[in-house]
Amino acid sequence: QVRLVESGGGSVQPGGSLRLSCAVYGYTAGSYYWGWFRQAPGKEREGVATIDSDGTTTYADSVKGRFTISKDNHKNALYLQMNSLKPEDTAMFYCAAGVRRWSPPGVPIGYWGQGTQVTVSS
Repeated sequence: QVRLVESGGGSVQPGGSLRLSCAVYGYTAGSYYWGWFRQAPGKEREGVATIDSDGTTTYADSVKGRFTISKDNHKNALYLQMNSLKPEDTAMFYCAAGVRRWSPPGVPIGYWGQGTQVTVSS
């Protein structure tokens, strides 16, 4: 069973940047649909970005032009570069391995980690 461990969250001021990382363990074969979703306090989960095996990416409208998803197959890692952060980006961010294709703002069915907290505040 695949296991995901997120890191890289923190507190930044509006306009700042963060790069989230996700280490993937236990992945040997099979098709997963990789991406990130987030959940803010009192709100529903929101898909943020996905990346296909051919590198095709999709983004929620709320983050287009500001966030970039990438993956490193050799390192079994997934990344989310977040620029021009806004207070409304404050949330727990999760990387996910979906067992079915999914696209933001939808959320995956599958596996995800414990999350990493991102706080954007002045």
